[in-house]
Order: sequence, then C-alpha cells, then structure tokens
Amino acid sequence: MADKTTYFVLKEKAVPEVLLKVVEAKRLLDSGKCASVQDATEQVGISRSSFYKYKDDIFQFHENTRGKTITIVIQLDDEPGLLSVVLGSVNEYHANILTIHQSIPVNGIASLTLSVDVLPQTGDIADMIHVIEQVDGVHYVKILARE
Repeated sequence: MADKTTYFVLKEKAVPEVLLKVVEAKRLLDSGKCASVQDATEQVGISRSSFYKYKDDIFQFHENTRGKTITIVIQLDDEPGLLSVVLGSVNEYHANILTIHQSIPVNGIASLTLSVDVLPQTGDIADMIHVIEQVDGVHYVKILARE
C-alpha cells in the first residue's frame, strides 16, 4: 500500500529554483511555445532529467471559485466491482466525475483515467486520493493534471 501523499502550499520565494523552472517548462510545453521537452528545458535552463524527476510533483496553484478539474490516472486489477468501489470513493467526497476512460486490461491490470470536477464541498483532495490508494486492487494513483 502507498503512503498518504501530503500536499503543501508555499510562497514562490520558498520554492527551489529548479522546481520553478520545471513549472515554467511545463507551461511552455502546454502553450505550444516549445515543441519538445528538450526545447523547453534548454529555454529555462534545466536538465531533462530534472524536468522528468519533478514534472509530476509540482503544479502551479490556481485558486478558482467554481472549483477545479483534476485528471487522475489509476492502475488497478481487473476485478469485477473494483471500478464501482473507486467511483464510490470519489462520490463520498462529492466530486463530480466528468470523464471516465478505462483501458482494456493487459495481464489482469487496467489503467483508469478520471477527470473530476472538484467542488467546494469536496474537501481535501489529498484525502480523496488517499482513500482511493487504500482500495484493495489499486496499484497506484497519480494526479496527471489540474486546471
């Protein structure tokens, strides 16, 4: 089982420069101003290995009164009812599921991608992720994107 992930909100001046550059490189890639990771990392002045090391761990914070959309990737066993348990966990936190995509299982393992609208009544996203991580048959949960 995975340990509970803890999230922090920091002021920009407290964040190491390499992490700020990773955020900038991701922004360049998302905006289309750079076509490749190599281009983006060269432009901001970091190595590709630094980018890949931290790209899934830092996101720019956007306060949003209407809520925000998060995209979660979950790797889980191909067992009847497991998807229902995972979706039930999301429901417990009053998050609105926007899209669901489950891949065809390979060797008994499926990948599930959920886009979830986080509402004010949802509460702590980290708690929701932790609950999903604790479900028997779930191998890992990763937040892919936040909008």
